[in-house]
Amino acid sequence: MSYKKITKEDIDILSSYVDQDRIFTKDMIEKDFAHDELGTVSAFPDVHILVLTKHEISHVMAYAYKENIPVTVRGAGTGLVGACVPIFGGILLDTSKMNKIIELDKTNLTLRVEPGVLLLDIYEHVEKEGLFYAPDPGEKTATIGGNISTNAGGMRAIKYGVTRDWVRGLEVVLADGTIETFGGKVVKNSTGYGLKDLVIGSEGTLAIIVEATLKLIPKPLKTVSLLVPFKNREDAITAAPKLIMDHVLPVAVEFLEKQSLQYSEEFLGKKIPHNNFEAYLLLSYDGNNDKAIDEDIEKASKLCLEKYNAVDVFLVDTEERRSSVWNVRGGFLEAIKSSSDEIDECDVVLPRSNISEFLSFVRELSQSLDIRIPYFGHVGDGNLHIYFCKDSMPESIWKEKIEKGFKMMYDKAFTFGGLVSGEHGIGYAKKAYMKTLLGENQLRIMKGIKESFDPKNILNPGKVI
Repeated sequence: MSYKKITKEDIDILSSYVDQDRIFTKDMIEKDFAHDELGTVSAFPDVHILVLTKHEISHVMAYAYKENIPVTVRGAGTGLVGACVPIFGGILLDTSKMNKIIELDKTNLTLRVEPGVLLLDIYEHVEKEGLFYAPDPGEKTATIGGNISTNAGGMRAIKYGVTRDWVRGLEVVLADGTIETFGGKVVKNSTGYGLKDLVIGSEGTLAIIVEATLKLIPKPLKTVSLLVPFKNREDAITAAPKLIMDHVLPVAVEFLEKQSLQYSEEFLGKKIPHNNFEAYLLLSYDGNNDKAIDEDIEKASKLCLEKYNAVDVFLVDTEERRSSVWNVRGGFLEAIKSSSDEIDECDVVLPRSNISEFLSFVRELSQSLDIRIPYFGHVGDGNLHIYFCKDSMPESIWKEKIEKGFKMMYDKAFTFGGLVSGEHGIGYAKKAYMKTLLGENQLRIMKGIKESFDPKNILNPGKVI
């Protein structure tokens, strides 16, 4: 791909659209803007522009389109596949200061937000009004624009679905600077092709999200968790799909293993109660009726103890216990990162019935490659997070083991009908595996969609396809 190299004249023109103090070049660009949270992909932009409005973005894109300058959009930079890294240089559009909550509509149960609003701010804003935005990715300091761009999932996906299911409308800037609206506050929409849903999960390659209309529901009045220990991992993993089949649907079913639990406890300096078992399921139930939730908990507990070989069932009913358990679970990624000087991640998703066999393969792979591979996952929806740890091995050996190990792991997942990513996306780091899985025909269709949205291929080039 051949793009125009940005000159001083380009910077001068861009400065007519955006205040000079929000345009950064050369040594002014901080190194954090050359990588994402994981840091396996790295490249500096030629210019970093901190935008505040959709009209600024529109002007910048119109000029970039005319001059054939690549543009990459970045929110909080919490991604793990290099999707926000400007690998062809050019313009890095930083939307992190577009962080206004525009409107809470209690009649239509919608929330209109700019793309830079943090997930934790959405929760705080709507829950104090007795409302609920259900998607629950692990990184609460991610922006909603990034969540939508990767179709983030999280722990509550079993009952409530993923980000896509909670986006009613999008306002976007296209590659040529045109501003368009897809969807809106309406509940139903059978008006032509689902352009909104094409943008969701497209990782900034089709359009730039400048406003989102999110679906809300009344907040469940009560949430209760169960911590269920097992003698071994196989019993815990096998119990998860049975629990969903035999019982009322839980909000979340998380798998915790002793090793990952210890990493997180040491990293956070906190311990969960009853932390001396080999494996656990962490279950969550919610609702609006105390009696109904109590019946759910009683039935789930009885099933775990009498049918699924659980050692015990512990009710996580106080705020202190709930905070302790879920904070330790939420700290797994940071804990694993802190245990090694470099890590790489596989965000594979599988049918629930194949999780146990697949994780057995991962443990065998760890031994055969002589590399540490901790993991955890949302076993309720089949999404596993698996981490290769470099530790102290030489760079050349690390690269060799990563390449070989990831290929073997994905090849195994594909035999079960698994997919490359459940929620973190493809970005730059996982393109080769997606190509292997989907094949040339599906890639041709995807490239046709890309060309329709972005004929000059200036939006986040080199990512996804």
